[in-house]
Amino acid sequence: MAVMEEMNNGEIIQKGIEDFKNIQRHMLIAKEETATKTYASLKDDYISLKTLLNSLGVNMTDIDKIKE
Repeated sequence: MAVMEEMNNGEIIQKGIEDFKNIQRHMLIAKEETATKTYASLKDDYISLKTLLNSLGVNMTDIDKIKE
């Protein structure tokens, strides 16, 4: 949590968006490979990041490829 205190909102948002894009990429690969356990695990992170970004006011319309 100390790292988050040192980051400003812009940096948190930037990091969150980068993480969100990476998780979505991995989710799409897992779905393509029918890796259901991997997909489910990634989905937990996806939901957490989506919630964080929404709470920070990020418009998810253009960056959310999964839409779950």
